[in-house]
This record gives sequence, structure tokens and C-alpha cells, in this order.
Amino acid sequence: MRSLLCCLVLATLLGPCLACPSPCSCSTKKNGRLLAECAYKDLQEVPEGLSSNVSILTLSANRISWLGQGSFAEVPEVQSLWLGYNQIGVVEPGAFALLVHLKNLDLSHNKIADFPWQDLRNISGLQILKMNNNRLAGLSRDAFRSLKDLRSLWLNDNELTTLAEGTFDNLPSLSQLQIFNNPFNCSCKVFWLKKWTERTSVSITKGGSTLCVAPAKLKGRAVTDIPDHHCIAPSVQLTYLSNLDNTIMYDGLTLTLHCSVAGSPPPEIRWKIQTSSRRIEINGPNVARDGNVKQSQEHFLVFKNGTMAIPNFSKEDEGTYTCLAVNDVGTRDVSVNVALAGSENPAEDLLRDDPQAGHFGGRSCYKDVEMDPSGVGEKLVIVYHMPRETKSGAGGALPQVHLGTLLLVLGIML
Repeated sequence: MRSLLCCLVLATLLGPCLACPSPCSCSTKKNGRLLAECAYKDLQEVPEGLSSNVSILTLSANRISWLGQGSFAEVPEVQSLWLGYNQIGVVEPGAFALLVHLKNLDLSHNKIADFPWQDLRNISGLQILKMNNNRLAGLSRDAFRSLKDLRSLWLNDNELTTLAEGTFDNLPSLSQLQIFNNPFNCSCKVFWLKKWTERTSVSITKGGSTLCVAPAKLKGRAVTDIPDHHCIAPSVQLTYLSNLDNTIMYDGLTLTLHCSVAGSPPPEIRWKIQTSSRRIEINGPNVARDGNVKQSQEHFLVFKNGTMAIPNFSKEDEGTYTCLAVNDVGTRDVSVNVALAGSENPAEDLLRDDPQAGHFGGRSCYKDVEMDPSGVGEKLVIVYHMPRETKSGAGGALPQVHLGTLLLVLGIML
């Protein structure tokens, strides 16, 4: 009787540890890990009734199509999870978030187009991630940021057309990468990948070809063969002018800044303005060729050729003006700090503020002075006095010019 009672107690203690759903077979490996073998069982979902201490779960080659937030709630200790060759098309956020002990995850040969990359943030011990042969068309730049132990990453045979720069940064343990057989659009957005492959020690497996599908002139060429001259990072230079020649603005100063850029593809020009009371961003021109202002920031007139004009420049407009040149290769910027002084004698006022400053005299102010292209702003003190009427050499009064006249003059420069 006593021996029978001991057996019953033992069975009660071990029963939960050895629980195994009927379609699966469970066994303890030599290293003490519990294996749940559920492959090739025609399963349509993750089976219930698995032991909580399962460390290896094989669910490959079934008909699973959906993974929910609680699909693996019963196996929080799992270290290896094999889900390849299923029909998984939906992965809910949170499906893998609690599997903090996971080291190997195989999701290859499924139908995954969208994946909850945030789930990987808690799985910093992941070493192998297989996502190949799915329908992934894009990746978050930070998708793998937390995977400090990741050694092998398989992304081949998906629908990736581009990869964000820095996708493989912060992966100090990465030694193997597979990205072949993706329809890459070899615009300059993937030029970084060529440069990265040239300097990385990661083995990029060539089981297939990493070829460009677009643009047409690069179709069939390897991503690593994108010509250097095809993609050139932006350069930017900022110059400034006082009032345009022969143009007199009502109430005085019109500050004109001109941003010159170069690069391939041609960079877009954007402006950032930081004054004491506001921050403004202007992405592209807001003045059409006919002089109409297309956006609400009518006080800051931005033209297609890179010129910005600020009519009736006042103390409220003092601040930092930054021009940014942006293309698919990168971004460069240069800034200038603008301040306004109120003396009728600009030379004396400027010299009082800065003994090293040059003498400008009259109303000529600065004109076409190149700013530091490195992006480090310089202090620029604008000193300007403009009366409402200016006498001509013949003694007659010059008419005041409206804003429309300024737009016309600048429009010629487009």
C-alpha cells in the first residue's frame, strides 16, 4: 500500500511536467531539455496542453495560418521554436513578446507580409532568426536593434524592394546574412547597403543573386555594383544678400538667403527657422512662378531656386536660419544666426559689436558672402536703416515697392 501511494504521489508531481497533446510526441533530451515534436501533424493551430517547461517546440510542416497573442502562453520557457513550412499569414502583436528565453526562431516558408517587430525587443538572446521565403515588403529600421546576440539572419526570397540605412547596425554578433532573391529597387536609398557590404565582416551568403530589378538602367546588376557616381551625398552652401539691387521695400530691410546645393540625385531644399517665439519648417518652395504664395507662412518666401526672402525683417525674425539639402544618400545642412541692430550708421554699430568686423558703409550691407559649408553657423549682425522715402540723385522721391514687385524680381531668378 505504501509503495502504491508513493507511485501515485510521484505520478501527480510528474504529470504536469510530462503533459503532451495527443498529436505530439514529447521526450526529454540528454541535456535535460523537454522536446515537444509536433511536426507533420496537419495542425491548423498551436496545440493546447503543452508542458510549461518545454524548451524545444517543433511545429514545422503543418497548416497553421494564424498566431495569436496567447498562442505560446503555455510554453514561456521555450528556447527553440520551429514554425517553418506552414501557411502563417497573420501574426498578432504580442505573439512572441513573452518568450524571453527564445534563442532560435524559424518562420521560413510562410505567407508573412506584416510582422510585429516590436515583439523582438524582449528577446535579446535570440541567436538565429529565419524569415526567408515569406512576403515581407518592408522592414522597420529598428526591427533588429535589440538583438545583441543574433548570429544568423535569413531574409532571402521575400519582396523587399529597399532597406533603411542602419537596418543591420547594433548587431555586434551577426556573422551570417542572407538577403538574396529580393526585388531590390536600386535607387540611392540602398546605396548604403553597397558601402556596408564593402566594410562589414558579416558573411553575406550568395545562395542566389542580390540583383536590382529597378531602375531600368541597373536592372540585372548586383546591388553591390551600383556605380559610385550614381549616388553622391548632398553638399550645401548658404549665401545671403541685403535688399535686392534697385529694390526698396516698405518699412526697410528685406533679408534674402540663398541655398546652393549639389548631389545625385538632385537634393531637395528644406528650411528650418528658429526664433525666440516660434519654430518653422518649410519643406520646399511656397512661391509659384506667378508670384502666388502656396502655403500659410507668407512672411517667409521660399523659391524653387533655393532663395528665401523675408520682407520687413524685424526683431521678431531674429534667430537661426538653417538650409537642409536632402537626397536618398543623406542630409547636409548649414545655418546662420541672424540679428538686427537699429543704428542709422551700420558701420559704427557693427564695429561696436564686433571690432573684427569689416566696414560696409551706406546701405550696401553684406552681399554674396559664402557661409561655412560644414554646417557650423556664423553670427551675422544685420544693421540696416531704410527711410520710407529715398531721394533720387535728381532730388525726386522714389516710389515704394510692393511685395509683388519683390516676387517679380525674385521670380526672374527661378
